[in-house]
Formats: sequence, structure tokens, C-alpha cells
Amino acid sequence: MADGQQGPWTTAAPPAGYLPPPQRPLPQSAPFAVPPPRPVYREVHRVTALPVLAGLAGTTAWFVLFGALGGSLMSYAWWTIGAAASAWLVAVVLSLLGDRGVAVGIAVASGFGLSLAMVFVALRWIGTYDFPLW
Repeated sequence: MADGQQGPWTTAAPPAGYLPPPQRPLPQSAPFAVPPPRPVYREVHRVTALPVLAGLAGTTAWFVLFGALGGSLMSYAWWTIGAAASAWLVAVVLSLLGDRGVAVGIAVASGFGLSLAMVFVALRWIGTYDFPLW
């Protein structure tokens, strides 16, 4: 603080995605002080619709291919659980290192696909009183 700085933010660059507030002229006859406009922050890597739809489509195809391998409800459910686990791993990797939009599409589609398989398992379990995964 020896060089006349008032605080730690005087020399630091603004964060990524920061847009300065638009310059508005102050009214000529302001009876009281007008506060400055609030800063606007923008996401650096935005999530758009096209990557989300690509993730949804790819994961839907992934679940259809894995679901087709099952010959019974038990095998279908286990293949779906495996497909969901691998899809979630891919979504985590993509959210950290790749496109977050695709990761969102993968996560949504895999959650829906796993939920659908578990509904089938629950209906069989309710109807027969026998848990179909064991």
C-alpha cells in the first residue's frame, strides 16, 4: 500500500466475461444522487441449444443401442444402468474439459432413460412381488 493504492482491486483486471456498464448521462436536475449502474457479467462459454440437442440425440441413440442388447427386463435394466453410468462419466468429463452444452444434453437424456427403465422395473416388482434385478 506504499505506492498510493486504495485497495486490492485497483490494478487487477476485470474478470473474464465482464462488460462495463453502459455510459448514461446523469439527469440535469437530479434532486438526489443517482447510483452508478450495476455491472453486467456474461458467461464466457455459453450453453446454446444446438449442443444440448446434439447431446440429447447422441445419448438417445446410445440408450437405444444398449437397450436393444437386453432380451429380458432384467438384462434390459442392467444394460441401461451401465449405459447411464458410462454416459454420466462422459458428461462429467465434457463438463470439465469440453462442451458443457453437450454435457447437459447427455445428463438430461441419461436421467430420463434410466428413469424409464426403473419405472419398468418398479411396475414388474409391484405386479409380481419379485424384484426383477436379482
